[in-house]
Amino acid sequence: MKNKIFTLVLALAFTFIMPGRATAQGMPVYDNTNFLSLAKSLIESAKQTSQLLKTVDFLRQQKENLEKVNNVVKQLQAVQEITKNNQRLFDLVREDLQEILNSPYIKPEEINRISESFNSIIQNSLDDLAFIDQILSSDYLKMTDAERAAILKEKEIQSKEMVSEIQLKTQRYRDIISFREMQDKINNRETGF
Repeated sequence: MKNKIFTLVLALAFTFIMPGRATAQGMPVYDNTNFLSLAKSLIESAKQTSQLLKTVDFLRQQKENLEKVNNVVKQLQAVQEITKNNQRLFDLVREDLQEILNSPYIKPEEINRISESFNSIIQNSLDDLAFIDQILSSDYLKMTDAERAAILKEKEIQSKEMVSEIQLKTQRYRDIISFREMQDKINNRETGF
């Protein structure tokens, strides 16, 4: 591009500098110094334009690099949040499930159903972790960083929902235990009136 502009400027300059063989009367006289300064200005402008284009390319590359870093940071934050949610999930199940199953107000036939409901949530969590590992450790379906970040964000939301579901189930079973305990106290109270 720089060479094309330079060639164009020189052609214009020579056209006006070299009067040719015309000797017609009334032919205008041109000041060649103005044309030379115009040519120099055009050449300098071409150099500046070339440098500006290089700067624009550099800035575009830097923008792409920043977007990549931003997507990687988003992925890292999502993975950290998923890990934290899964740890909470496992802690809740380990502590609360044991407490619920050890209660004398849970009937033996309910133990399997309660255990299975908690286990299904844990299994979903483990499946999600395996999927996340697959996304991060391989070039899964040739995804971009932005697409990976979107999937990880979705999995983060699902992990929060699983924690909420475990908390709701735990609260529901605690309410059942409290109700049965109160019912037992009412049914077995001493009536000495």
